[in-house]
Amino acid sequence: MSQLDQSQVFQAMASSPNSRLLHSAELGDGLAAALWSNRHDTRDYQAPSHHTLSCYLAGGTGTFRRERPDSKGAPDKLCILPAGHQSAWVINGEIDLVHLYVSQEQFALGAVRLLDREPRELQLREGTFLDDPQQAQRFRQLSRLNWLEPGERLLTSSLAHALLDHALLSQVGRRAGLRLNGGLAPLQRRRLREYIDVHLAEPLSLGQLAGLCALSEYHFARMFHLSFGLPPHRYLLARRLERAQQLLRQTHLPFGEIALACGFASASHFSNRFRQAFAATPGQYRLALGG
Repeated sequence: MSQLDQSQVFQAMASSPNSRLLHSAELGDGLAAALWSNRHDTRDYQAPSHHTLSCYLAGGTGTFRRERPDSKGAPDKLCILPAGHQSAWVINGEIDLVHLYVSQEQFALGAVRLLDREPRELQLREGTFLDDPQQAQRFRQLSRLNWLEPGERLLTSSLAHALLDHALLSQVGRRAGLRLNGGLAPLQRRRLREYIDVHLAEPLSLGQLAGLCALSEYHFARMFHLSFGLPPHRYLLARRLERAQQLLRQTHLPFGEIALACGFASASHFSNRFRQAFAATPGQYRLALGG
């Protein structure tokens, strides 16, 4: 099942006879986007399993949340709908808006990479009709791109990551009243991050990583998932792909050398994994982003 098929907010919009889907794309890497037009409608979102960032592009002055009728939208207003939230919306008049759907796994990777925190400690704060000119400008640039054209699709992905990173740095807080059970100690988590980044070119095993924490492989895998928000093999692959992106942007190394430097068995294995994650080949990525 595709990411958009699993996005409850996307499906809620698609089920309305009044809304019109103008454009949508899965961007890989746990991100998807959709451009919508809607008019004279009501929409309810009930505990989606993903995060949604949105921006009003036009209209919205008659849009409000049912429990807050005095607060209205407007062009360039932003909304943040975290996973698990509930909201009911009334749309009077017409509105154009863009949605960015973010998987929990991608949120977890950002929490570890940007904030050096356990994802389960953190929550994306819900926000309605926020003002953030920098984010609004990114959303508008995103809305003007052709997400299905390879070169522009990669720029779309880059903008989507910038939108998520900004939200992580500005709209994330610690969960109130949280008591964490299990997981790795902060020192263990940091040691693992540093070790993995230094040894990305090597074939790392679960036992090797578990040994750094003096844990059995089974116990380590459970504790790692709790602290990093995803299994060890998924985290390792994400870090290898991030390193590959960096080398494609900043160097002119042949693809085979990049594959080996990032721990992939061959150039073809690297290309297949890269295309699965980013819906583009390494060559298309380099060409589009000027590496």
